[in-house]
Amino acid sequence: MGTTLVRNIHTLVTMDDMRREISQGAMFLQDNFITAVGRLADMPPIVPDRVIDLPHHIVIPGLINTHHHMFQTLTRVIAQDKELFEWLTRLYPIWERLNSEAAYISAKLAMAELILSGCTTSSDHLYIYPNDVELDDTIRAAQEIGMRFHAARGSMSVGEKQGGLPPDRVVEDEDMILRDTRRLIEAYHDPSPGSMLQIVVAPCSPFSVSQDLMRESAALARSYHVRLHTHLAENTNDVAYSLERLGVLPGDYAQETGWLGEDVWHAHCVFLNDREIGLFARTGTGVCHCPTSNLRLASGIAPVRKMLDQGVRVGLGVDGSASNDSSGLLEEARMAMLVQRARGNPAGLSAREALELATVGSASLLGRQDIGALAPGMAADFAAFRLDRIGYSGALHDPVAALLFCRSANADMVMIDGRIAVQEGNLLTADVPVLIERHNCISQALINDD
Repeated sequence: MGTTLVRNIHTLVTMDDMRREISQGAMFLQDNFITAVGRLADMPPIVPDRVIDLPHHIVIPGLINTHHHMFQTLTRVIAQDKELFEWLTRLYPIWERLNSEAAYISAKLAMAELILSGCTTSSDHLYIYPNDVELDDTIRAAQEIGMRFHAARGSMSVGEKQGGLPPDRVVEDEDMILRDTRRLIEAYHDPSPGSMLQIVVAPCSPFSVSQDLMRESAALARSYHVRLHTHLAENTNDVAYSLERLGVLPGDYAQETGWLGEDVWHAHCVFLNDREIGLFARTGTGVCHCPTSNLRLASGIAPVRKMLDQGVRVGLGVDGSASNDSSGLLEEARMAMLVQRARGNPAGLSAREALELATVGSASLLGRQDIGALAPGMAADFAAFRLDRIGYSGALHDPVAALLFCRSANADMVMIDGRIAVQEGNLLTADVPVLIERHNCISQALINDD
């Protein structure tokens, strides 16, 4: 790839240790890593192979999404007035008709939407494997579109007959789940700096897997040094299930099954109490905040301000596109900022704190020290947004705040691993109209058969 000089940047938001914001900033890239950040005078005296001028842009680290269910892009705006358990019960019968192509196309479309929003790295929690669906389908999509990907091998093993929520026909045998998870780690997981693909061990939720599977999954993950992810304390019914069926609160369930620690992050955590938050803080356990989905399903507002103040590591996720109904990470950061203020504190979460959740906060959840900031040694992932749009006019005295407070816009340029994925607002790594057409055909077939 050679060398690249990105220069004349209106505002360069580094998210480095000093949280520098540099006017008329510049970056020097060698292949797929950053080697220098500062002003043009700070750049090495090398004639670059490529020069990119961004005088009208704010440049931020590539955004990082730490919770998604990409297959759900096929079933947006269904069960519009249901809470979590009713919503799932409505959708399981549709999702059981998914096949390999549906998993691949839905993941590719979700990734396209994410990349256009400025997201360069995403996790995806695929927990349903009907027919010929495999996690390999989503991995293929990521490799083709060029997204940095953390593929979470989800699972459901406790169906209705055993007191779980999912239908028996969509759950899997636990031994088979563990065998397939092991296969995927050995086939795909790359822990090296700049890795484009990692595998995550991710049983779905307390109401869809056994405690034995949770314990065995944690042991498997730690034997391979990969990370663990699941849902926890998403709404009051979720907490009630834990108390009635398992006899403990969600945080205690996580502790009993080995799901606390710096290698673990949980999605949602809307209803952790003060003691559980303290437990997460002491053990380094992470939380992915998914504000839009929590609002859409009337789950509530996660106490993110309290978590941050107590030292819990918090990142951001769009959640599935059947509960968020979109895959825009900058919009999710804006929502995170606003909902904390809805608790009655106008300083509940600042614009810069919200951006931090979507960058360095999310990188921490994934265990990545090579993404989430623009600094020497970091991967060459960034998103550039034009500041001369009508929606930012009048806010250029604080471009960072403008990005979060004002109308969310897609990125003008996105670079992933040193390669330009979006230029002048257009995705270069997929034929978007063709992708949309095929995605809609699959979606309509699934929904019309319902």
